[in-house]
Amino acid sequence: MSKLKIGFIGCGGIAHSKHFPALAKLTAKVELVAFCDVIEERAIDASKKYGSEDAKTYVHYKDLLADESIDVVHVLTPNISHSEITVAALEAGKHVMCEKPMAINSKEAQAMIDAAKRTGKKLTIGYQNRFRSDSLETKAACENNELGEIYMAKAHAIRRRGVPTWGVFPDKSKQGGGPLIDIGTHALDLTLWFMDNYKPKTVFGSVYQKLKDKPEGNMFGSWDPETFETEDSAFGFVKMEDGSTIYLEAAWALNLINPKEAQVTLCGTDGGAEMFGEAFNDKGYVIFNNIQHGKMVQTQESGAGGVFGFSAATELEQRDAEATQWIDAILNDTEPLVKPEQAFVVTQILEAIYKSAETGQPVELG
Repeated sequence: MSKLKIGFIGCGGIAHSKHFPALAKLTAKVELVAFCDVIEERAIDASKKYGSEDAKTYVHYKDLLADESIDVVHVLTPNISHSEITVAALEAGKHVMCEKPMAINSKEAQAMIDAAKRTGKKLTIGYQNRFRSDSLETKAACENNELGEIYMAKAHAIRRRGVPTWGVFPDKSKQGGGPLIDIGTHALDLTLWFMDNYKPKTVFGSVYQKLKDKPEGNMFGSWDPETFETEDSAFGFVKMEDGSTIYLEAAWALNLINPKEAQVTLCGTDGGAEMFGEAFNDKGYVIFNNIQHGKMVQTQESGAGGVFGFSAATELEQRDAEATQWIDAILNDTEPLVKPEQAFVVTQILEAIYKSAETGQPVELG
């Protein structure tokens, strides 16, 4: 089996914390052959640490895409350029993993889907939280109809003081928004996936920038109020075509005691499920509740086992499971777990929350 040759566009924090170390473990299946970043030193450093012996470095992404030997490209740039680079990579004949969120608006996300269909290349989006043990466990319960009809859900992405102070996170022009598009996107992706419901009808949202001048106590150090351009919190209410509802809460900074991030609460006709623990440290767990023998009961399972064709999911970190499933989907010509059409709906809802907050009116999607 010939190895897939992978190129990376963007060599910043998410590349080093997630993509590089996960793919570096798959030496039997891939070679990391090209690294591109607008800051040349970052591309060079990444190549020295993770690249093959003949790995190349670039400053301009189009030069990397011109290399016909590259099979796969990971787009790890600020949100504003996701669509442009992904479409160009697909047109250049590469399979593409694009980091979340898919794009800054639904028009650009649709352009990515259209390019994937036109070229016949695979496209997936970096929603690695689906690969957590508690996520797989919750999905299995939903697939088995253990909760019945899920008609109300909460998507949680709340930090007390966790404003990212590095990179371009507070830069609205490059990111398209703040916590809603940054961490709210993960919680919403999980919620829609669990419910298997991708038909939103009406969206109403509120967006706030109330704490930008109060940087004290931030877990990542004080931010600069002068450069904090995005919202610090956002909230959305989504009514689906089938009448079910989703409440989304997202905040980098909010005065509350119990934060929850990339976690979901599900309420169904036969039972419910609620996620707890430190999800991003792979220490999350889910508690199910229902009625048994006329009494209210709750249970916490020990693990999900293997689902969705990936038997070792609970034995690997989420980043490793995501990388393995993605590479295997290319090699075996199967669908990746995160489909672009699903990620499109996430972007569509996030865009509608921002629009509703701006206009003060609900946004009709259905």
